[in-house]
Amino acid sequence: MHTSPTQAVILAGGQGSRLRPYTDDRPKPMVEIPGTGTPIIGHQLSWLAAEGVTDAVVSCGHLADVLQRWLETADLPLRVTTVVEREPLGRGGGLKYAAARLPRPEQPWYATNGDIWTRFSLREMAAFHAERDALATLALARPRIPWGAVETDTFGNVTDFIEAPPSPYLINAGVYVFSPDFTSALPDRGDHERTTFPRLARERRLAGFPLPQGAYWRAIDTAKDLERAAQELAAYQL
Repeated sequence: MHTSPTQAVILAGGQGSRLRPYTDDRPKPMVEIPGTGTPIIGHQLSWLAAEGVTDAVVSCGHLADVLQRWLETADLPLRVTTVVEREPLGRGGGLKYAAARLPRPEQPWYATNGDIWTRFSLREMAAFHAERDALATLALARPRIPWGAVETDTFGNVTDFIEAPPSPYLINAGVYVFSPDFTSALPDRGDHERTTFPRLARERRLAGFPLPQGAYWRAIDTAKDLERAAQELAAYQL
């Protein structure tokens, strides 16, 4: 019988250059979702707490003091510790640096990128991870293509137009479950998605958990993503 993680890391150190001017005076996770009055990281912490997480480590970088001040004054649903990268360590190095502050290093843990707004059962993902005896499991999303698609027949006649169809490919959704031994597999510097993940895939120790049908997921990369998130707010009752 597996135990769902009760600790998590949030990677919140990115500069968010594509979200300017929103990120001129705050890090990307501190950008508010329109209509909620709450920054992205606030939604993440509420979601993690609802999924049984009691402790989170937030890895800060760009404008770290802004994020730290908010965390110190907000009414948070779990215990939060912050770490600050004094020099860029890369995504893998940053993840390893933050994981060193987890309160229970002998237990599994969740991780999420600081620009992800989503709702799905992390407990189900943790069970999926345990069933496969994986060292790491990543959530997989099927985003919608932002352009209209055109369908044609074999002769070249246009048969249909489809607005923003689902992608035929699954992508890394930026949410993870890690076994305790995963931390030592991370690089001290560099990108784990170019080093650790490919190696684990070759060893068949990396699993992919497709998000359940109807689960909400959006990466907040641009101002257009904020607009779409606001439009989707009521529809998904987030």
